[in-house]
Amino acid sequence: VQLVESGGGLVQPGGSLTLSCATSGIPFELYTMGWYRQPPGKQRELVATITTGSRINYADFVKGRFTISRDNAKNTVGLQMNSLKPEPPAVYYCSAPVMNYWGQGTQVTVSS
Repeated sequence: VQLVESGGGLVQPGGSLTLSCATSGIPFELYTMGWYRQPPGKQRELVATITTGSRINYADFVKGRFTISRDNAKNTVGLQMNSLKPEPPAVYYCSAPVMNYWGQGTQVTVSS
């Protein structure tokens, strides 16, 4: 089982980043997928999830700014992040939460 995130980095406030998660070794089309983040010194928190039927749930702090998507043909899940706000760096994780599968994370820093 592999979940590999990419696309993190440093971005200025108000900017955008696109995260991507490539998966292998799992029946991707059968699982709800999600993005979570962990700021320094805090617990991991939900960012967004997308079910097998593409039902989407967003955390309140990203509604209207982030878009989660999935491509069952490519076994990937994406997170488009717009209007990013200045905040401490956080590691963003891709997950199949029901199965407790997690990627290694990619760091996102929003700073001028």
